Amino acid sequence: MDYFAHESAVIDDGCTIGKETKIWHFSHIMPNCIIGERCNIGQNVVVSPGVELGSNVKVQNNVSIYTGVVCEDDVFLGPSMVFTNITNPRSAIIRRDQYAKTLVKKGASIGANATIVCGHDIGAYAFIGAGAVVTKTVPDYALVVGNPALQIGWMSEYGHRLEFNSEGMATCPESGETYQLENKKVSKLKA
Repeated sequence: MDYFAHESAVIDDGCTIGKETKIWHFSHIMPNCIIGERCNIGQNVVVSPGVELGSNVKVQNNVSIYTGVVCEDDVFLGPSMVFTNITNPRSAIIRRDQYAKTLVKKGASIGANATIVCGHDIGAYAFIGAGAVVTKTVPDYALVVGNPALQIGWMSEYGHRLEFNSEGMATCPESGETYQLENKKVSKLKA
């Protein structure tokens, strides 16, 4: 094995797990999951059948990642956050053929106890605040908070709030990278 799994973790058949990934106590990786390299799966995590995680994805304790979710590289999933995969669940009605998809794009962070309602993608480097309930698609670099989640600003790739000037330009205080806000979309300018 090129990865580490704690002896209490359960990894079902048909999974692909990348090099240097760590899977901690009492986590369950269900059939046919794809987990990239250098991921960290905290304790008591459930990864449902067919879920795909890119490389360097950090999944904190008590997270549920349900079928239909794809996380690209460098995604952060905070403690006890959860995804849904059916918009109208009922115990007595089986809807396994109706799972909605959710794509979490590269570098996005989802805070502790947040809920992502299925069918709504999370943009690259977006930042979902702790406890937020996301009920619509989140743009790249957006900062959203609350229930229901509302966008209150923009974030840099280093996780700092961007303050745009009158020309629609902002600089990340940590990286020095420059961003442009144009037509309600943020893009990072090349150096």
